[in-house]
Amino acid sequence: MNQNYQNTITSQPCPPASSSRLSSVPLSAGPSQRPKPQSPDLPSRGPQGISSHVSPTTPHHRLSHHLRLPTRYTICEWQNHRRVHRKGGHCKVCQVIGAVVDVRFDDGLPPILTALEVLDNSIRLVLEVAQHLGENMVRTIAMDGTEGLLEVKESSTLALLSLATLGRIMNVIGEPIDERGEIKTDHFLPIHREAPAFVEQATEQQILVTGIKVVDLLAPYQRGGKIGLFGGAGVGKTVLIMELINNVAKAHGGFSVFAGVGERTREGNDLYREMMESGVIKLGDQQSESKCALVYGQMNEPPGARARVGLTGLTVAEHFRDAEGQDVLLFIDNIFRFTQANSEVSALLGRIPSAVGYQPTLATDLGGLQERITTTKKGSITSVQAIYVPADDLTDPAPATTFAHLDATTVLSRQISELGIYPAVDPLDSTSRMLSPHILGEEHYNTARGVQKVLQDYKNLQDIIAILGMDELSEDDKLTVARARKIQRFLSQPFHVAEVFTGAPGKYVELKESITSFQGVLDGKYDDLSEQSFTWLVELKKSLPRQRRLLRILLLDHFQLALALAMLMSFKRKKKISRRKLAFSLRKGFIFGRGDCIW
Repeated sequence: MNQNYQNTITSQPCPPASSSRLSSVPLSAGPSQRPKPQSPDLPSRGPQGISSHVSPTTPHHRLSHHLRLPTRYTICEWQNHRRVHRKGGHCKVCQVIGAVVDVRFDDGLPPILTALEVLDNSIRLVLEVAQHLGENMVRTIAMDGTEGLLEVKESSTLALLSLATLGRIMNVIGEPIDERGEIKTDHFLPIHREAPAFVEQATEQQILVTGIKVVDLLAPYQRGGKIGLFGGAGVGKTVLIMELINNVAKAHGGFSVFAGVGERTREGNDLYREMMESGVIKLGDQQSESKCALVYGQMNEPPGARARVGLTGLTVAEHFRDAEGQDVLLFIDNIFRFTQANSEVSALLGRIPSAVGYQPTLATDLGGLQERITTTKKGSITSVQAIYVPADDLTDPAPATTFAHLDATTVLSRQISELGIYPAVDPLDSTSRMLSPHILGEEHYNTARGVQKVLQDYKNLQDIIAILGMDELSEDDKLTVARARKIQRFLSQPFHVAEVFTGAPGKYVELKESITSFQGVLDGKYDDLSEQSFTWLVELKKSLPRQRRLLRILLLDHFQLALALAMLMSFKRKKKISRRKLAFSLRKGFIFGRGDCIW
């Protein structure tokens, strides 16, 4: 054992109970609620300190590691724990092995998930109790590097939760990392909490209208559901996420929380700057108008930080839902890294691995996060989770366990993005449990299924078209192909956050308008329009007269050109050209097709 880590600290005596000031707050939802015990006076001078919590052996055992920290506070009475630390008790740092730190206590053990804080360190280091080793020793997981570890104290970490977090970037313990000063708030919550009780949850199934045609029509999001976002690099995931944040804020008045779990620091920086450029995040005096809070625990962080940053972001979203009554969007990028980080923590603690090397508590860890994402009578949290599939193996335990929690999937396709159609959502691979006539109604359901049928028939015909060409298709198949191509183009939409790139004003499309327009395409009302005219159209009723006027002008111009050329040919040959030959030349040379294509 390294003698450099034999540092001892002494617990301060507990102040009398009369000095407590914190109000009683229910610890967990449900009929059997117990108020939190009150803490001693906490002099405030910055983000320091971390908490101790309920023992797992007691009925209420999920109070745990928090985010925002009071200062100069050594707990000697554990919250909701009847035993009191003996005055003058000591604890020692016994062993440091990478991210694992063993701490010995003289009398008693702190509960599992208690947070400890390192004293006299250049940066604040948070340790979370993960195991009881016996002989008054605990094994903890560090939330940061353990270099230069000195004294450790048991204290109270509290999660900063207020509107002041909008437009700011925080780390796993709630410290701002955007170099824009301290976040001023006095509202705190623990990050380890129980899911809302059944009596608090809303049972009615509703869709969350996003204003994006392809999502609302073919793969609608459930209000309070979990959505998996699949897509490679450069197909528009970031733009889609920012448009969802913008539309939810404008249409529902809701806020968004972005949790970066184990992804690249460069991507987090790019996302932050793109959000500032698009107006999702505003700085200075306009910060209160920001629509999103960001919590980052990137891939260079220790596994403890990556395993908890998702819970940090979820706690902020829960505050917006419960305290502000908002419909909140929670983005988690990437949910696989959450599972991966917990697997690393499990290996550090010496647990026997399960299938494919994952932790034996895989389903429990993921379920504890996913079950808190739900709709209550006060508001909702709808989560969009980017999912990495290792080696494209959908049977891998990590993605397979995640799929069981999802209510919808949104798949971004590179083939569609290559056609210049954005958002590049694949209408056939994207699915939703909400696509049911009992939830959406017969009109919406029939329209969505009709669109999918036309697109699937077109997909089945593509091989024949590539080999034999369009001329070998039957008239019905030609009509199906024409309508499918129009539907493909009509699924595109200009985004508000992409106006600086496209120059086209963004559009929020109402669900009823989308259903009416697509049903009109299926019924053949717009067969006389070219497929190019459907690109970035939003409302066909308003755009139809203009498109048909343009079609007549083009036909007239082509007819005059053809007539002039025919007269010129007749003059050179000194022959009169018959009307039949003129019509033939028009069909073959100048106007070709069914009136919707001009060559």
